Amino acid sequence: MTSNTGLIELVVAVHGLNGDPFKTWTTEGSEKMWLKDLDLLPSNLKNSRILTYGYNANVMAMFGKTLSDRILQHAHTLVAQLVADREAMAYSAGRTSKSIQHLHSIYVSTFGILFLGTPHDGGNKAKLASTGRRMIGALVPSKIVDTEGQLLDALQQGSEVLQEITDVFVPLMKNFHIFFFWEQEKTNMGVTQDYVVEESSAAPILDNTERAGLPGDHRSMCKFESRTSPGYKLIVAALMRYSILRRWKHAVDMLNSKRSQEADELLR
Repeated sequence: MTSNTGLIELVVAVHGLNGDPFKTWTTEGSEKMWLKDLDLLPSNLKNSRILTYGYNANVMAMFGKTLSDRILQHAHTLVAQLVADREAMAYSAGRTSKSIQHLHSIYVSTFGILFLGTPHDGGNKAKLASTGRRMIGALVPSKIVDTEGQLLDALQQGSEVLQEITDVFVPLMKNFHIFFFWEQEKTNMGVTQDYVVEESSAAPILDNTERAGLPGDHRSMCKFESRTSPGYKLIVAALMRYSILRRWKHAVDMLNSKRSQEADELLR
């Protein structure tokens, strides 16, 4: 649906390691996918389009010497798909747009970011590697983990790349509204139970950011069966606060003003 400004809010859900664009957000048994169930998020964000992004997040495919290239490839693909989606919407609405507007729109639309159980151990490779080992223990079959230590070697190499990415992202956070969420329950890892991503890593204490715990383990913290499910209202409230419409309108007005000034200068 479009708002009275003619603009569309977009929510993009990106899964994590060994995740899936649909199963990650779907409850087991009842098969409730809160991102698309008409009684859940769509009813709260009526002026929004809600998308999921999928990519090959297999552990063996992600970690190792090529991790940096793979993350960059996924990032480029995500941006390209968002641009293509926006172009398709503009075309279907009979609008004429310039390519610079489409590229600029991705930054403008990225107004708020919610991190659910995402590790942020910048500057500490040992902690990143430790978090990675717990993620592997929780998400990867033991027969893969035991493959001659290859995965753990790749994890050590990957932790260096993740550290660099985290360090680069920190100074950029001031450009967005950031909300960190951590898991409040331990995940069953077979032999033991533990937090996959600890609170200090999932929700670092940084200026001008928000943080809160979600009642669930690493697997269930992003799944909600109903509006009364613990944590659901917290997520929805954040999404509703981070509406992009005001920022979009401001950016469009600024771009139109700039073009008007350029046109005036050409006519002089």
